[in-house]
Amino acid sequence: MIAKVGHIDITSDITSAAPAAPVTRRLAGLLNTSAPLLLVVSIAARFAWTYLTPHGVNFVDLHVYLGGAAAIDHPGTLYSYVYADQTPDFPLPFTYPPFAAIVFYPLHLLPFGLVAFLWQVATIAALYGAVRISQGLLGVPADTGSRRVAMLWTATAIWIEPLRSTFDYGQINVFLMLGVLWAVHTTRWWLSGLLVGVAAGIKLTPAISDIYFAGVRRWREVAFSAVVFAATVGVSALIVGDQARYYFTDLLGDARRVGPIATSFNQSWRGAISRILGHDAGYGPPVLAAIAVTAVLAVLAWRALDVSDRLGRLLVVELFGLLLSPISWSHHWVWLVPLMIWAVHGQLRQRPGAPIVGWGWLALTLAGVPWLLSFAQPSIWQISRPWYLAWAGLVYVAAAVATLIWIAATGRGAAADSPSPAMASVPAEA
Repeated sequence: MIAKVGHIDITSDITSAAPAAPVTRRLAGLLNTSAPLLLVVSIAARFAWTYLTPHGVNFVDLHVYLGGAAAIDHPGTLYSYVYADQTPDFPLPFTYPPFAAIVFYPLHLLPFGLVAFLWQVATIAALYGAVRISQGLLGVPADTGSRRVAMLWTATAIWIEPLRSTFDYGQINVFLMLGVLWAVHTTRWWLSGLLVGVAAGIKLTPAISDIYFAGVRRWREVAFSAVVFAATVGVSALIVGDQARYYFTDLLGDARRVGPIATSFNQSWRGAISRILGHDAGYGPPVLAAIAVTAVLAVLAWRALDVSDRLGRLLVVELFGLLLSPISWSHHWVWLVPLMIWAVHGQLRQRPGAPIVGWGWLALTLAGVPWLLSFAQPSIWQISRPWYLAWAGLVYVAAAVATLIWIAATGRGAAADSPSPAMASVPAEA
């Protein structure tokens, strides 16, 4: 199916916009026709895995969210709470800002099984929403063809490693990603600031998106998100009292409390370099040097993209944030979903290497290399390992750096000589 945007023809199938061979066109047509059924089958398989297999899921992070929320009823216990029922080797503490416990408080009053089921349903809906907003940021019209493509991306993304671990643990990152995407898409400055500020109040990492807003000079959004975040801190202080002060003065920045730095699931520069050195590298010279180089690459990639490429520029910021963070668990890498969509359908889709970036990330995440490497580590706490396992643990880090290099090298002039849907009129609202 061909969707026409301005003077630009955009294929609404899951392939790129380049002319396709007859076999490919027939396959694309079949995929488009079958998209709703494929999505239903994918969702059904996900729930079957959850409830019918012996080791389907454990929802450990959802247990932590709700357990921390319940601790509000016992003053002074929020940050002494741990969940150890399924993780005896690593009792999981509540590591989030106190506002997160407040947000989750109503859910802890419901039966856990009901919350877990609804959480999965909502995660799938949020994933589809993130795909649709990503399409909107690319200027793709909201027609039947684009909805079918979104169904195909959602059906596939459910099975990549960042989403598999999101479902397994009951993680919140898809919701936070949806909020940030919505904040970038909307032209209502107060809504953008509200979404980013609340998301940062729940889990600090979404605050990195303010770099995007500053870069595009949307200063009202930056200022209002800071005000909203400060309000979440104030509300937390009123409700949980001294526990809010304790978090922001004593616990903030203590990565060791969050988890084992060097496990293969931590795909940040600090985790990768620690595995290679055999000890926690902290933010010593090797890690700082790697971050500095990444920052330069991110700036070059940002400048290489056209100002109209909102999704591309946001993804540059998010990739930098993932590499900068002391801990970027594999489920934090849900941002790879809009990255793959952008590489396949965005302004650079016709540039050399674009299929390698888009489909390469898909192959990498479907295989789940960090997950495979986890079977070779005798303990999540053991940092040292054979050199080949240590270097293999660079997988997401190296691929992200390569992606930034590719954007910086090929992005300039893309809007002029390879117009994309982003060049068409973009809806004001998601």
